[in-house]
Amino acid sequence: MPSTLDDNIAAYDTMRDFLETEHSGKWMGFFGEELAGSYDDFQDVADETVKRFVSGPYLIRQVGRPPF
Repeated sequence: MPSTLDDNIAAYDTMRDFLETEHSGKWMGFFGEELAGSYDDFQDVADETVKRFVSGPYLIRQVGRPPF
């Protein structure tokens, strides 16, 4: 089954405590339960997430900031 945005949000929420402790302020990209990595700016995480996972939907979020 393809990843959904809800899957991506759930993966982020599962890792939230760790991410906020270890990667506060960094940008993260998720596809399903996979994390693309930790990046300093939005464009870098967007480029890597699309390159790595090809088709979305993806979740790209800055750790510690509330979602839009």
